[in-house]
Amino acid sequence: MDSVLNNTAFFKKIEDVYHSNMPFVVYRKPNETKIYGVCQQTSELHILKSFKACGFVFSPFDKNKSKIIFPFNVCNRISSIIENDFQVSKSDLKFKVEIDETIKNNYISTVQNAIDFINNDEAKKIVLSRKETITCQKVEVFNVLKKMLNSYKNAFVYLWFHPKVGLWMGATPERLISIDAQLNLKTMALAGTQKFAGTLQVKWKEKELFEQQYVTDYILENISDKITEVHKKGPYTAIAGSLIHIRTDIFAKLKSLNLLQKLIDSLHPTPAICGIPKKVATDFILKNENYERAFYSGYLGELNSGNTTNLYVNLRCMRLAKNNATLYIGGGITDKSNAEKEWEETVAKAQVMKQVL
Repeated sequence: MDSVLNNTAFFKKIEDVYHSNMPFVVYRKPNETKIYGVCQQTSELHILKSFKACGFVFSPFDKNKSKIIFPFNVCNRISSIIENDFQVSKSDLKFKVEIDETIKNNYISTVQNAIDFINNDEAKKIVLSRKETITCQKVEVFNVLKKMLNSYKNAFVYLWFHPKVGLWMGATPERLISIDAQLNLKTMALAGTQKFAGTLQVKWKEKELFEQQYVTDYILENISDKITEVHKKGPYTAIAGSLIHIRTDIFAKLKSLNLLQKLIDSLHPTPAICGIPKKVATDFILKNENYERAFYSGYLGELNSGNTTNLYVNLRCMRLAKNNATLYIGGGITDKSNAEKEWEETVAKAQVMKQVL
């Protein structure tokens, strides 16, 4: 059981753990007011060996790489209720962005290669990403966390640290899976992006509507043998901070808890961060992106916590190290994509993330 603290005591505890260079994670689930802290008692790096384990899991994009877990039985767990928005200091952070024409041209070229690949009927969709490294003065990580908590109430917001891995934080709008004690399953298909302009009554382009339907169909097809009682809600326009997406909610019943690992493997990487077909898209990404995604577009969250599992896709995230903040951004490529516009979309997404620094 976790200890319930007031906000001041909660953040004092977490900051003490951070300054002692010990592993911890702080997180708040979408549309909830409870914030959790999981603080590991040693600096050991625990690798997930079984999906029957209980803890907070942090998985990279590449499923051949190790998944990290903070096992609950070696952690102190605390929580607090967020009653009001946090008071945050205004950032006077000055930073320069290490982007030149070579980076831009390389990304556009890679996107065009993906479009040509798709037009040759090799794939339906490929999600390509890039990273953007900002050189800056010292980032006040807890101030950034509080800004995220204030700005992204309907996202999974987290700050994760391990001295042997580094510090990651983000605010992701995409649920991978939620499973309760009765094996009720929730997942979602998320695709398409626009800036929020004050209304959810927007017109989506044909490319975005097709992309979202691809994602929905693929998810249902890949998990059909593991579930029963399927129904869905959507597609509809959903807001995530200053951006909006097309979303379909999928509800079902998992046939057996023993199928949890197979279910996760079927869903991840999702079409929203990989493509369709999954193996073809993944191979293209690993061969052509020319950088390692690491934990970007992996997944994270509670595994078997009180007979429930809540995992989220690691989008809208950044890695902080010394005087650098590395942002990870991407977009879905289909036969209707325009390479130059795809570049501009990543620039817009990066700008949204810079606002919390």
